Amino acid sequence: MSTTVTLPADSNQAQGIAQYAIDFIGGKYGSNIDPAVWERAEMFHTDSVMCGVSALAMQTNAPCCLREEALSYPDPKGARVFGSASRCAPEKAVVANAAAVREWDSNGTVFGYNPSIPGHTAGEFGHNDFYGVVIAAAQVTGTISGEKALRAMICLDEIRGRLAEVFSLKSYKIDHVVHGAIASAAVYGALLGATVEEIESAIGMTVAHYVPFRAIRAGKQLSDSKGASAALSTEAAVLSMRRAMRGFVGPKDVFRNPEAIFRFFEPTTGVAFKIGLYEHQSAGALEGVVSLLVKNPAVVKEGVQAIEKIRIVAYEPAFGIIGDPAKKDPKTRQSADHSMAFIVSRMLIKAIARGSLPATGQETWKLLMLSPQDYGKEALFDEATRALMQKIEFEHGGAEYDKRYPDGIPTSMDIHMRSGQTYSSGLIMYPPGHARNTTADLKDLLATKNKMLGDIVFRDQASLEAFLKPLTGIKALSPGDLEGIYDFDFGKMKEHACIDGERPKGTMSKL
Repeated sequence: MSTTVTLPADSNQAQGIAQYAIDFIGGKYGSNIDPAVWERAEMFHTDSVMCGVSALAMQTNAPCCLREEALSYPDPKGARVFGSASRCAPEKAVVANAAAVREWDSNGTVFGYNPSIPGHTAGEFGHNDFYGVVIAAAQVTGTISGEKALRAMICLDEIRGRLAEVFSLKSYKIDHVVHGAIASAAVYGALLGATVEEIESAIGMTVAHYVPFRAIRAGKQLSDSKGASAALSTEAAVLSMRRAMRGFVGPKDVFRNPEAIFRFFEPTTGVAFKIGLYEHQSAGALEGVVSLLVKNPAVVKEGVQAIEKIRIVAYEPAFGIIGDPAKKDPKTRQSADHSMAFIVSRMLIKAIARGSLPATGQETWKLLMLSPQDYGKEALFDEATRALMQKIEFEHGGAEYDKRYPDGIPTSMDIHMRSGQTYSSGLIMYPPGHARNTTADLKDLLATKNKMLGDIVFRDQASLEAFLKPLTGIKALSPGDLEGIYDFDFGKMKEHACIDGERPKGTMSKL
């Protein structure tokens, strides 16, 4: 049996995606999924959940706001937000959990680049923000096993990954989360037993009514809208699917609709983990920091004052997204994690503060891993970090660098010392976490990250391990166990002040 499904350009691809989701999740293509794929999906889901619960523990604004909103929409047949046994409207649970997962900008990244298939090198990217859709469906139905849920997560990644290979949303100023919303509608519908026509309607509504533009990512200072973009789009996708299952008919055959966004376009995929908190385009620069410092310990010993300047060369879109000179003065956490100068400076400051580093890149990554606190209000205005940022020069590497992306993350770094000595990282292509990296111990790095984030949430190691156990063993969970996979005692979390200072108080709180 062929395990490849082709959706021709002259076909109704919305129906094709719907049928694929129903067939894949239903097991039509057999059980010949590579064990490494099952394991990697489980790792991505666990990574996303740990990002989400730690963002809530640090009282970040959008996740807390949307969680509170979700709990104000009770639904006895609905889904659950992180850390609550109360059920609410499924789309509200999805928007709350997805916003929490994305808040740190630290979960997995997908690159739509597959040169083995002609026309599949569009290079769109996205993130693993959408797994909560599957868990919400499991909680609504009460009949989905851990294995079926994990299969659905793989299906969701496959759909959005293939879309990212053939449709470049960013080229038209459209936010990349649209691909995930389409996949979410298809998978949620397939899990709830929707028909092909109902899923087609939901995809049509999602594309016709709820397309976000990249205005949310423009400007010197970014807001809650940037981090919540995937969540809000997925909320719309699940709501559209629920409406379609009630009989509402949306636009048909939307991929060939002459007025839809896809007619603007030229007619999976490597998926990367983030080893800590950073915008994914900066991964090459961070590996440049680690490899350069490990090879040249004198930089750490001599300190910040001995550094004359730091020169970083990278590709587009990294140069345009996180290399903008205006990003040297971030005033919000969301802007800081999209500032190459800030991200690199924080890691360098941490390294220099230690005075010495381990002899290997693996251990140095674990030691210098950027945490939520590295983007908090105190770190945001740290004088040493700000001073080092002003020494950074960011250059576009031109065609030589651009042609290497998205196969890799082509970046190089030179640190020029006042003594006249220059230290170079060399060209970085596949940093730790990248799908094509073969040198790092990924499981070890992710275990360190899980502990770093888990320690923000849980008061003791036993509680952290109890929360992680079903996440890392999701494939074996029964439907009943899967329903409670996000449960923990929210009231017993470690207490933290809001990482950003003080949360905004909306007028709704006065009503």
